[in-house]
Amino acid sequence: MIIKILALSGSSRRGSLNQKLLDIAVHGSRNAGAVVTSVRLADYALPIYESDLEADHGLPEGAKRLQSAIAEHDALLIATPEYNGGYTAMLKNALDWVSRPREDGTSGVTLLAGKVAALVSASPGPLGGLRSQLALRTVLDKLGVLVIPDAFALGMAHVAFDDEVGLKDKGAEKAVANVGLSLCRTAERLANKS
Repeated sequence: MIIKILALSGSSRRGSLNQKLLDIAVHGSRNAGAVVTSVRLADYALPIYESDLEADHGLPEGAKRLQSAIAEHDALLIATPEYNGGYTAMLKNALDWVSRPREDGTSGVTLLAGKVAALVSASPGPLGGLRSQLALRTVLDKLGVLVIPDAFALGMAHVAFDDEVGLKDKGAEKAVANVGLSLCRTAERLANKS
C-alpha cells in the first residue's frame, strides 16, 4: 500500500524557516515511498472561525477543500512555528474549520481521528519551537490524531540553513528526514493492521 501524506506549515511567510524544514522532512517521506502533497494554508482563504459566520453562511469553500484534502491522505506532516510560546493562529484556525460538520452532516473530527501525524518546528530561539509542538500535540490528541514520538525542533534556525536550503549540520538534516521516514513507516504499520 502506498501511503499518502499531507504536508503543511503553520507559516505562510515567504522564505519561512518552517517551510524549509518541512521540505526536508517531506524528502524523508518520499524516500520511504510515500506520496506527499504539500499545501499552503494561506491558499485556503479561511476566515477566522466564528459560529455565527458558520450558521449564516455554512463552511467556506476553503474549509471544504481542506477537509477533502485531509480525507484523501493517510497521515499529516506538520511544521509548526512558535509565536509567543504557542503555535500559529493560522494553524489553529485551520484545525477549527476542519473539525466542523461536513455538508453530509458527518463530523469533521472523523477526518482527523485515527490519522497519524509527525511534527517539526524551526525557530530563531534555542528551543526551536518545542513549546509550539507541545501545544499542538494537545489539540491533535483531543481530535484523535496519533502524533508519533519522532519529531524535530530546530533552534537557531535563522543561521542553520545552507545556500542550497539544506541544513549546515548534515546530522540534523538526516534526523529531520528521518521524521518523515518514521511517519511513513508508522502509517504503513497502521494501514496493515486495519
